[in-house]
Amino acid sequence: MPAHERLTELPALPNTPGYAHAVAVSGKLAFVSGQVAVDAEGHVVGVDDLAAQTRQALSNLHHVISRFGADWSDVVKFTWFVLDASEVQTIRDVRDEILRPALGEVHNPASTLVQVAALFGPEFLVEVEAVVAIPEQASDV
Repeated sequence: MPAHERLTELPALPNTPGYAHAVAVSGKLAFVSGQVAVDAEGHVVGVDDLAAQTRQALSNLHHVISRFGADWSDVVKFTWFVLDASEVQTIRDVRDEILRPALGEVHNPASTLVQVAALFGPEFLVEVEAVVAIPEQASDV
């Protein structure tokens, strides 16, 4: 795995609630565009349902990173864009539901969450982009 170190505990900072302050990596990186809750046919999934939209956006993101031979353990950083930051626990719960089986006890990637006035379309509640460390065996991608 190209992610070598996840900084989660630093004397001058509080412990993080389920994410790393920073992740050190080696090798190639992929910068994945923001993914929203659309299915393969382009239909919106989970209108008015943040949990369903988060699951679909992460599913779409996983399809992209899989093309590079990567998995959740190779994600270095998420950036989340949401309409309502007070709903962050819903996003955390879905993120952990999806990532915990792949990460085990390893902390989640570094993460930033930004509340925005609007997203790509009025029906979207969340968008997620990622930086991914491409595994060495997939370096020819």
